Amino acid sequence: MPTQLITVQQFRDVPEALLAKGKLESAGIACVLADGNLVRMDWLLSNAIGGIRLQVHEQDEQSARTLLNEPIPPEFLEEEVGEPFAQPRCPRCYSLDIGFEKFDRFWTYGLWLLLSFPVPIRKNSWKCYTCNVEWVEE
Repeated sequence: MPTQLITVQQFRDVPEALLAKGKLESAGIACVLADGNLVRMDWLLSNAIGGIRLQVHEQDEQSARTLLNEPIPPEFLEEEVGEPFAQPRCPRCYSLDIGFEKFDRFWTYGLWLLLSFPVPIRKNSWKCYTCNVEWVEE
């Protein structure tokens, strides 16, 4: 008797969905990305259809949710070097939910609308997605 597929998480972007799928598959949990090809064909439809849905079998739902809700590890141990790699943190709130932003999206998209062609404006700074602080690392 076939089991029903349960949506455990939804994603707007394909790379995020593929990372989560890879995490579950590496733990031995079979999963599928529903509507992944549709979003790849026309990414503007992602919000309209509810994003890419990561689905697992009913019996794997709880273990999949547990794996996907794990916090970001603060450091990694490199086996070749033997030194731990500490994740960069926000200087204000010490959150690990940060990202490096290469371009200033506001000015790049604004100039694109004005000039009808993109002019990338470099930013090269870090941004915390928890408290919205931006900083440049020395």
